[in-house]
Amino acid sequence: MKVHFIGIGGIGISGLAQFMHFNGHKVSGSDITDTVITKKLRKLGIEVTVPHSADAITNQDLVIHSAIISPDNPEIVEAKSKGIEVLARREALIELLKDKKVYSVAGAHGKSTTTAILTAIMSGSAIIGAESKAFGSNVRYEESNNIMIFEADESDGSFVNSNPYCAIVINAEPEHMEYYDYNYDRFYDSYRTFINSASCRVLNAEDPFLSTLVGEVEASWLYPSKDISNIEYILINNEPHTRFTLKSLGSFTVWGFGKHIALDASLAILAAHESMDIKDIKENILNFKGIKKRFDIVGSEDNSVIIDDYGHHPTEIKATFDSVKEYAQLKGFNKITAIWQPHKYSRTIDNLDAFIKCFEGAEELIILPVWAAGEAVREIDFKEKFKNYNLTMADNITRANNTITIVKDEKDLKTLDSGLIIGFGAGDITYQIRGIA
Repeated sequence: MKVHFIGIGGIGISGLAQFMHFNGHKVSGSDITDTVITKKLRKLGIEVTVPHSADAITNQDLVIHSAIISPDNPEIVEAKSKGIEVLARREALIELLKDKKVYSVAGAHGKSTTTAILTAIMSGSAIIGAESKAFGSNVRYEESNNIMIFEADESDGSFVNSNPYCAIVINAEPEHMEYYDYNYDRFYDSYRTFINSASCRVLNAEDPFLSTLVGEVEASWLYPSKDISNIEYILINNEPHTRFTLKSLGSFTVWGFGKHIALDASLAILAAHESMDIKDIKENILNFKGIKKRFDIVGSEDNSVIIDDYGHHPTEIKATFDSVKEYAQLKGFNKITAIWQPHKYSRTIDNLDAFIKCFEGAEELIILPVWAAGEAVREIDFKEKFKNYNLTMADNITRANNTITIVKDEKDLKTLDSGLIIGFGAGDITYQIRGIA
């Protein structure tokens, strides 16, 4: 087939595009601007048009678009005028995954890490919402294997269309509630539908919603407070690792720091154990080397470490920040500087009280302008709300070698060149902190 993806620069859409490309289809796509992802897709031989243009629609058999693409997009209009089938990503998943044995990972937090760990353990194709460092991509394609390890997305309800053979749910914390019209019954019913559609289920029994399904749903239940024990944080070749005991299955070591890493790994282990020997799982999990933008160590010298983290919800940030404290202690650093680029006005306002608390322990907090992600500007008094921190409001940051410069009104305010420096956010802070902005 000839398939065109509108919004191909998004991590989820790009994953589907790559998978179909590797599967032998003629793939093209478009986006509003060039990114690292679109440039990588071109190197694979995928034609990418920037910006969106009706001229990109020629004789394709199918057009697939991301959730944020509006109905009046010129390519959607052109495709419909030519009688080409147009599907939203969530609709397309039904067809793309219908013949696969899908291990589908869902949850508000930890999806990418859990999916990447499971990909390290098991064979099969994989589509992850972040780049796995183990194979330098968010997609792994294995033609001869019918297994698909898939990061499912609740933000547009598409996870219910992922054809799960095994439903792995880390948590069901309300997020992206604008899609569900802030209707909590609708939100939780979607999770219930997702779980019930799978024949194999691995669930976190201590999540407030998932706990209500205990006794109702047959599953491999994980009780993190008692099933995961003997957690310790160690450095292996100066890289962070967590060692823990899972139930009666023995001890495991996984890349990364934190109780949340042990939780993510445990769910992946239990899912894999349905078809794999524990000895093989223990060996294969060591192939996990982390994922890009999640506790991603992007600079390291004797007196400083720079970390990039995608965390953009207070639950994510707090979990990572707790790990940062452990890592700083092992590295001998007594100074932690957090740089935060809030993501979306709606998320920031809806969770403002939790955001205020999640940076506790930072010697200095630097807040960048909100990454709007297309939302209208709303007033947030960051200076007042975060006044209990050693706070700096900035416009952007720059990076040279292992030094971060804080910029305000086109003037250099200060430089950071010691201790542990971590940036949080899902916007362009990842490029700023890497020095490629």
